[in-house]
Amino acid sequence: MYPLIRSLLFRLDPEAAHEFAANQMQALQRLPFALRVVERFSRAPESAGRDFFGLHFPSPIGIAAGFDKNAVMIPMLAGLGFGFVEVGTVTLHPQSGNPKPRLFRYPEHRALINRMGFNNDGADAVAVRLKAWRKVRVAAGARRTPPIFVNVGKNRDVPLEAAADAYARCYERVAPHADAAVLNLSSPNTPGLRDLQRPEQLENLLNVVRSVKAGPILVKIAPDLDDVQIAEICEVCVRLADGMVCTNTTTDRLPGMTEAGGLSGAPLRAKSSEVLRKVRERVGAKYPLIGVGGIFTAGDVREKLAAGADLVQVYTGFIYEGPRMAARLAREL
Repeated sequence: MYPLIRSLLFRLDPEAAHEFAANQMQALQRLPFALRVVERFSRAPESAGRDFFGLHFPSPIGIAAGFDKNAVMIPMLAGLGFGFVEVGTVTLHPQSGNPKPRLFRYPEHRALINRMGFNNDGADAVAVRLKAWRKVRVAAGARRTPPIFVNVGKNRDVPLEAAADAYARCYERVAPHADAAVLNLSSPNTPGLRDLQRPEQLENLLNVVRSVKAGPILVKIAPDLDDVQIAEICEVCVRLADGMVCTNTTTDRLPGMTEAGGLSGAPLRAKSSEVLRKVRERVGAKYPLIGVGGIFTAGDVREKLAAGADLVQVYTGFIYEGPRMAARLAREL
């Protein structure tokens, strides 16, 4: 059924297709009966559960930041069987993002290129939605609902020297209403953002954010790092962060790909897994790591786990594989 739906959606502009699908998900989640049916057929087996950060994850399969930028689809994403949901990227102030078109499909490669530019409703609006979901989660019982992560970034017009304060102010608004926060320092679509991965910038930023800490803090890194950069980042993160997300999109290109932005999907899989493996070697066996990049099958998940991931996230694979993906992967594992 989904291949037919996908073929219809893929006739639309990629961003228009995403917005259409998001609207349908929001409409369905307002119908309690429909949501219960979705949950019934998407529930992960109890054996898939994991525990990290003092949280219970019903499944190791999460949805990565970027799909639900504004925390408007949490009930449906939870109902579809994701073991955790990461919303955002959220910035302190609302932001329209980069000019359209800014999302591009490459079906022959099972890939996407995006240059969205942190388009979102801003920290205050997202905080209200996270707070409302937190009440639902408490009422339902924490072990029966997936943890919610919030991905934090900076507005495009914030200079590098003011970035730490911008992250802290955004974090202070949204993190108390989520279970954990991820600092996005690695998107290629905000000029200068990746400079925050430099050890002196990273250490300063983490110290400032930790001064208002409300829960676990993770750092999301780029796949386009050399071994020296990986070693420097790991040294800082082990001291000051609670975990790492490996990795964001890549600036690499395959032949025929001419659009600017970050490449995700199948072409990213091997590179992100290699960075993950190198990070695991640096941080030791017990430091929590989340593997992201090019996951489509249970075999891809096993590759991430073997490289050192404790949990994994999908995004592009979800667009290509459809709504049953999270439940299917959890059962196949």
